[in-house]
Amino acid sequence: MLTLISRKRASSFALAISLATGTAVIGTAVFPTEASAQRRDRDRDRDQQQESDGGGYSDAFRAAYVPLDEAMKAEGGDITSMRAQFQQLAGVLNTNDEKIAGGGLIFNAGIRLQDRPLQLLGMENMLASGKVPAEQVGRYNFIAYQLSNEARDYAKARRYLQGAIDNNFTTETISASSLRIAMAESFFADNDLTSGFDYLQQAIADQKASGQPVDEQWYRRGVTVAYENEVVPTVYDFVTMWISDYPSATNWRDAINVARNLNTYEGPEILDLFRLSRRVGALSDASDYDYYVEAADARRLPREVKDVIDEGMAAGVVSSGNLFITEALETANSRIASDRADLPALERDALASDAGLRTVVAAGSAFLSYDEFGKAETFYEKALGMAGVNTNEALTRLGIAKLGLGKYDEARSTFARVSGNRASIAKLWIAYANELEKNTGGAAAQSAASVETM
Repeated sequence: MLTLISRKRASSFALAISLATGTAVIGTAVFPTEASAQRRDRDRDRDQQQESDGGGYSDAFRAAYVPLDEAMKAEGGDITSMRAQFQQLAGVLNTNDEKIAGGGLIFNAGIRLQDRPLQLLGMENMLASGKVPAEQVGRYNFIAYQLSNEARDYAKARRYLQGAIDNNFTTETISASSLRIAMAESFFADNDLTSGFDYLQQAIADQKASGQPVDEQWYRRGVTVAYENEVVPTVYDFVTMWISDYPSATNWRDAINVARNLNTYEGPEILDLFRLSRRVGALSDASDYDYYVEAADARRLPREVKDVIDEGMAAGVVSSGNLFITEALETANSRIASDRADLPALERDALASDAGLRTVVAAGSAFLSYDEFGKAETFYEKALGMAGVNTNEALTRLGIAKLGLGKYDEARSTFARVSGNRASIAKLWIAYANELEKNTGGAAAQSAASVETM
């Protein structure tokens, strides 16, 4: 069972936190409301000049604004019946001064009336005015984003969210990182998965390019959405980035389970996937060991089966009361000596110029199970040049052998050639190659082998 993935889509980031509007009140206009006719004429002349510069207040604005402003300021006043008038006020907001003043009044009325569309209308006008104080521009954009997102106008929401990001908006509970996640969430909520994934991947790339750590939630969200919607190969792109930066045993188990749940694997594929699980410490359930032992088959790979069972028992995961496991262990123990004794003859036959594909592949498989990576590499490379070879299987196991030899670049390039149903397995092995090289500092074969036989 996955510990990361939930089939229930996570709620939008914007709705996971309280709306920033709350009880916020925006300052409104201050201008003479009882001027004499003479003063009003003078003001009109001034305002006409200001209007030509994008500012000032028109008579139409004053006529609409003043009664509403007085109603808002009246002690105990009820503005419920004036909702339509506040909406109509927006129609006479033409200058920047009118937009900042009228927008503030409309926004505040929206708060009083608990009317989200009215709040958005007011906020949009204020932002359009260009007169919002610089230190508040990010906050106002974020509020507009939340209101638009709640209204499911996702394109508009993203525009305002970008404004919040561009103006470095953050709070004690809202980080710059969470805003980037919110942007991706907006695309996901709009059912534009491709744009959401592209945005998230670019955000990750930008963060890395700046030398900053990537929030694990960015990876987890990409994995979750891609997994729930079965978007392949994107899900593996996020999985490999995630475990490369956060390679815990739990995360590795989740990553491997993503591949298991999205694919139908046959025995040989299961074997190579569980070989990876073993290396990264992700074998944690008794059923994992059952699958591994069944795929390896004690009659074919007795040494590997014995090692896996011994490790499971030492970890307290595998019980001696498991009849299938105990029988497999008995078979393995009875065959190891003869199997090892047969290796020189198998090697000689597989090296012969007239060796058949079956013999060459059997030699590669046997030596790989005994951690003799150099010989396994030789035989899988030979098999790849023979007619009828299962190319993707041979490439996968050649990559494993090269990884055991500490040939990280060659291993990655080999895994990258894998296609079909095994491509997901190969991507995970590439991620492991990256982790192993990072942890060993490029140490050679014995380091990789020691990890393999832990």
